[in-house]
Amino acid sequence: MSESADAGDRPAGKTEVWIEKYRPESLADVVGHEDIIDRIESYVRKNDLPHLMFAGPAGVGKTATSVSIAKEVYGDDWRENFLELNASDQRGIDVVRDRIKNFARSSFGGYEYRIIFLDEADALTSDAQSALRRTMEQFSNNTRFILSCNYSSQIIDPIQSRCAVFRFSPLGDDAVAAQVRKIADDEGLEVTDDGVNALVYAADGDMRRAINALQAASVTDEVVDEATVYAITSTARPEEVEEMVSLAIEGDFVASRSRLDELLTERGLAGGDIIDQLHRSAWEFDLDDKATVRLMDRLGEADFRITEGASERIQLEALLASLAR
Repeated sequence: MSESADAGDRPAGKTEVWIEKYRPESLADVVGHEDIIDRIESYVRKNDLPHLMFAGPAGVGKTATSVSIAKEVYGDDWRENFLELNASDQRGIDVVRDRIKNFARSSFGGYEYRIIFLDEADALTSDAQSALRRTMEQFSNNTRFILSCNYSSQIIDPIQSRCAVFRFSPLGDDAVAAQVRKIADDEGLEVTDDGVNALVYAADGDMRRAINALQAASVTDEVVDEATVYAITSTARPEEVEEMVSLAIEGDFVASRSRLDELLTERGLAGGDIIDQLHRSAWEFDLDDKATVRLMDRLGEADFRITEGASERIQLEALLASLAR
């Protein structure tokens, strides 16, 4: 991790992207997944690394863990023995047949195996996954594969059965808050308690999003507080969303629609973002169970219709109207 900077050095520090500057350098630096890291450290310590598959949402440490494994195994030689491919960019069968095979076949000076990291593996076509399965079999003696994906269900069973599968859940609020405070301290940046809470809420378990938001907020203000974070991340305060829903349930559709219009027009939030926030916070609102169930039912319908191409504003207004009836 880079050396700390005092407040006077902050402008120079802003030339760096903080998610890279504070990327974990070892498995011990990966936060929020202690059980997973303990098991992987055991594999590395015993020099018994299997093929691995990491499944989970974005920004929770899958890539960071993969790179940290290579650094632990190879030390300074990790770049020569670690091939990273992004399957969403290179998703055809030729990538599996050519680049992976060429890397697996090449010499690698003194190490028992090399590591191939395939990010977003769930974007691989079925043919490419079948080719990958055969490649994993062919080079199992001298190559270890690490597959990263958002949805393990999109990976064919023959590949899953060859891997130790680890499921990365969204990071806990305490882990995100602790890392935000640490980076702010290293950068000589003042962050208020409500600013930290806003960063944690906006991140929703995504460490990368929290760090990016912290850096963006640090550019605009000397003190990062709640208002700055919500403005930078285009996120509504939880109480604003709750007020909009409560007004609708109380039958005041006009006032509820006015709050929605403010969020969409004046604050610039996307309809999908509002639906995500409603879904995240629905059970935390001060609503009875029956009202919450109605809200969740309408949320699912509106989300589906928006995904199919319907107007966000019309669907959200229809959602509020349904709650107000």
